[in-house]
Amino acid sequence: MSELTHLTAEGTAQMVDVGAKPATTREATATGRITMSTDAATAIAQGLVKKGDVLAVARIAGIMAAKKTSDLIPLCHPIPLTSVTIDLTPDETGVTATATARTTDRTGVEMEALNAVNVALLTIYDMAKAIDRAMVIDGVRLLAKSGGKSGEWKAQPLL
Repeated sequence: MSELTHLTAEGTAQMVDVGAKPATTREATATGRITMSTDAATAIAQGLVKKGDVLAVARIAGIMAAKKTSDLIPLCHPIPLTSVTIDLTPDETGVTATATARTTDRTGVEMEALNAVNVALLTIYDMAKAIDRAMVIDGVRLLAKSGGKSGEWKAQPLL
């Protein structure tokens, strides 16, 4: 098992010192899904939700969330993001969100991509809950990351 870098030898939490690491181009992609009734999915896809354009608002919320990740996740470094993209794909039973975050820095952007997906999906829930309170958010996971000492990583396909 690898050493846990967020713990001191005494077992107390610490922020990892990345000061000596070289800045490299880094990218991470995460995904997740919100499943819902056909009525809710149709209303979202057709832009009929009373609160407004659900997908546009969710996209902005996801981007904003990525930018605020270090404010929400303890010990997460604030990093200058160079790009955040949020793809929202509606279908007859829900919406799949995919976020990609990029930076040139000393630490990765996995948390930013994951946070963007979660907040985009929560925003969809919030805007469509009057239609379907039983929506389910699941499958949030990292798909890929690149850059830094550990290089490229890709998730195994789900069975």
